[in-house]
Amino acid sequence: MSSGLIALLRSFNRKERQILLGEVLRRDNGEEAFRLGAGFRARLGGEIGVTVPADAYVAMDYHLDWLGTALRLAAMSEPLGLIPNDGWFEGNQEDIDLLVAFEAGDEAHLVLIEAKGVTGWKKAQQDSKARRLDRIFGGGHVSGLATPHFVLMSPKRPVLIDTSGWPGWMRRDGKPHWLELPLPGGLRKPTRCDAAGNDAEKGGFLRIDSL
Repeated sequence: MSSGLIALLRSFNRKERQILLGEVLRRDNGEEAFRLGAGFRARLGGEIGVTVPADAYVAMDYHLDWLGTALRLAAMSEPLGLIPNDGWFEGNQEDIDLLVAFEAGDEAHLVLIEAKGVTGWKKAQQDSKARRLDRIFGGGHVSGLATPHFVLMSPKRPVLIDTSGWPGWMRRDGKPHWLELPLPGGLRKPTRCDAAGNDAEKGGFLRIDSL
């Protein structure tokens, strides 16, 4: 792709966690550690209607400011010029849990995945992110460079999320795209409690709860 969008996305990713895991999990032949499994690529591709290649770029906790900046740089004829900010750049650490980016023909596809495991979806948080993504993508495309897809992942399909204020590209038939996120068995958590085992913020004991 002449725009080099995916290369730009890589260039902004300064997450220590990504760099660290990329190094410690790097394959012996030097290949990048972050590769989507064939089964997941099939599930994801079936949900968004696009074949996801094995060499798709994968990034964790990718900042939305970086995403918007990469898109606008890719669209500029003079990449080193100043970038207008009409509210999409907020200078904070709001992010997407997982970014999957790949090329298909002359266009890039950007899959934005939000995941919940043992916690629930919060309407205010998701509505805020939807408004932010709508500003970043400007209705679904940035100069024809990229097609965005938004996918939720959780152990059970969310049924109470109100998506009426979300842009159309984030939904299908009025509902968010969704994939199951299986949880490993045997998960537990320590909970602070009193001597009787009752929840207590400053209790002197711990109770082990199964999830």
